[in-house]
Amino acid sequence: MSAPDWRITLADVVIGEAEHRAIDDVLRSGWLSMGPRTAEFERALGEKLEAQHVLAVTNGTAAIHLAAAALGLGPGDEVIVPALTFVAGAAGILQTGASVVLADSTSLDDFALDPAEVGRLAGPRTRALMVVHYGGYPADMDALAAAAAEHGLLLIEDAAHAIGASVNGRACGTLGDAGCFSFFPNKNMTTGEGGALVMRDRDRAERARRLRSHAMTTLTWDRHRGHASSYDVVGFGFNYRIDELRAALGLAQLARLDELNAARARLAERYRERLAGVDRLAMPSHGARGVSAHHLAVVVAESRRLRDRLATRLREHRIQTSVHYPAISRFTAYAHLEASVPRAEEIADRALTLPLHPRLTEAEVDLVCDTILGELGVP
Repeated sequence: MSAPDWRITLADVVIGEAEHRAIDDVLRSGWLSMGPRTAEFERALGEKLEAQHVLAVTNGTAAIHLAAAALGLGPGDEVIVPALTFVAGAAGILQTGASVVLADSTSLDDFALDPAEVGRLAGPRTRALMVVHYGGYPADMDALAAAAAEHGLLLIEDAAHAIGASVNGRACGTLGDAGCFSFFPNKNMTTGEGGALVMRDRDRAERARRLRSHAMTTLTWDRHRGHASSYDVVGFGFNYRIDELRAALGLAQLARLDELNAARARLAERYRERLAGVDRLAMPSHGARGVSAHHLAVVVAESRRLRDRLATRLREHRIQTSVHYPAISRFTAYAHLEASVPRAEEIADRALTLPLHPRLTEAEVDLVCDTILGELGVP
């Protein structure tokens, strides 16, 4: 079966002359593996986030695994993870040998992890709490940080959707012990594949930096510059290095992040204007906390049947949609967790993700809304 010829895609990437020049400059330099542009990207990202310890890595899943490893999580430990998130959040924890405990969402209007779940689920083996800023909307970090502190838990932020989002002037991804970003092509900025890790503590950041490249004491770039002639291996590490091509692309994209996020915000507001007050359909506020990155535009239908009907009608009009996300509790590999997450599962049944990206036009948003309203019989 051939892929649909989408009239309006769910996501799209904005690439311009600055990105082309950045890639060409790297190719002309002759140095492609992790080196000076990666260091420059990390500095620029740190300035943007107002964070001291930033590591560029090969993807967002690697950032989560590296964060968990650098924080010392492992066999015998438990980590509370939202059931409504991409499966990489749980997988990155499991890769350390730690266990995952799935937590429920707050409500149909606020998909983020319910702070009350921390008290319900924390036990003697619980070492950490993972928070996801769903759709680019900041989670209730005041309540979640207080709950983590009360139970003596490390706090990991999955900020894959939230580059550019903030709470009380502080960037999402810098509010916990570790913050993890993804720069996959459907994200607010992209490096193709790629991600970043922010660590609050200097020593843990240095541990993560070493683990990123096989726990080696020096890197190829160091030896190329004559700063070292050999290296030691001081632990069991990984190959989570980013390359210069992706770092250069990230620098170009980071320079226009505010512009891209502002476009998303305008389009998201248009959706809200057009779909406000519609019976049998709602656009969640996600708590309306802080500044959103507006990564996703999601509506909640009154039933799964209606959600699927809307998705079918939009597809007939060659408009792409998706579901963010199937609840992790329903995946075969996680069924043994026996989680009680009714709100997350209900959201997974009723939520529909609509197109949202900076290349989208207001007229295209109107077409999406007109199609939805027409199916609902709203004039």
